Amino acid sequence: MTPQQLDCGYVPLVDSAPLIIARALNFDIEEGIRLNLLRQPSWSALRDLLALGHLDCAQMLSPLPIAMSLGLGGIPCRIDALMVLSVNGNTIGVSTALAQMMRAEGWHGGFQTPMETGHALLGSARNPLRIGVPFPFSMHTELLHIWLQGCDLPDPGMLQIITIPPPRMAEAVADNQIDAFCVGEPWGSQTVEAQVGELILPGSAIWQFAPEKVLAVRHRWTDEAPQTTAALMRAVFRACRWLDQKDNRTLASEILARSEHLDLPDAVIDRALMGRIVPSPGSIGEDVTGFLHFARSGATFPWRSQAAWIAHRLAPRHGLDRAASIATAKACFRPDLYRANLAPLGVDMPGASEKLEGSMIHRTAVASVKGDMILGPDAFFDGAIFDPASS
Repeated sequence: MTPQQLDCGYVPLVDSAPLIIARALNFDIEEGIRLNLLRQPSWSALRDLLALGHLDCAQMLSPLPIAMSLGLGGIPCRIDALMVLSVNGNTIGVSTALAQMMRAEGWHGGFQTPMETGHALLGSARNPLRIGVPFPFSMHTELLHIWLQGCDLPDPGMLQIITIPPPRMAEAVADNQIDAFCVGEPWGSQTVEAQVGELILPGSAIWQFAPEKVLAVRHRWTDEAPQTTAALMRAVFRACRWLDQKDNRTLASEILARSEHLDLPDAVIDRALMGRIVPSPGSIGEDVTGFLHFARSGATFPWRSQAAWIAHRLAPRHGLDRAASIATAKACFRPDLYRANLAPLGVDMPGASEKLEGSMIHRTAVASVKGDMILGPDAFFDGAIFDPASS
């Protein structure tokens, strides 16, 4: 039987790996589907193609299905996040000139010190501080807001958030369009390779277990094609599980580096997969525990509490009712489909679909179907805890 072809959109990032690996290693064919991978130039292009039905499925920024379902930006469309594709994986960087100013103010260049680094950034930057992010509705934007607010941002008006497609981030720094950025790898490392910027913080230093990308489909498509949905989820989950096996990462880097995918040196891609980031030109690598997760520690599970956290933050900025927005967000994340469709693979399932976000300082065993699940740590840098039940 000929596999059913699914048009699948992605943006060239290391965390598009589950889709690329699912196709390259034939996990899709083994599940009876074929992923036709369609690289997109920007998140807005990908969003619109999915909403209009020109894509069947897509890699998507975790806040974007919620924003689309709330009617924020672009074409309103109810979107389902079937599973999380990646956790963490972002870097925050600044121009070479701004890094020098931060050092002149006494910053010691610590790569995993969010408070010290945040205060140094705010104390050195001109007003406004121009920060590039890949898209307004993104974890990049949320991480920047909670980080700089937690570092006593004197005036929110001093931040100018500018949308820059990930592959153009280094160019934007070089052209003096932005002073700083938050972007998914390998595009932060590319600013270092181009010798136009330095990396000052991994995203995981702000939130240790932030859902970064999700596997997104239109809600109507999910309802109309339940068997295809199940096959898609199984193929992608198998790729996520393969990626988290250390012995596979060298091959993963080589596959991602190919011209049809990221078209970059595999040595640069390898930094994110290995969690060893080079912050500045000529520096030695920094080992970052938990820099990027694909499957381990329950990374693929679509926690409705994480969806609630996103809506809790989006609603007031866009004049929406918070309670109604959270209800919509929770409906976007589909742990029900995750449980039903991945159970045949023997995937352990947590006993609940919501949890206290930020409460686990250490790896923690939680109630699960098989009794083997260990989560976390998932702490926020400022010790905040989000309770979806009281939001």
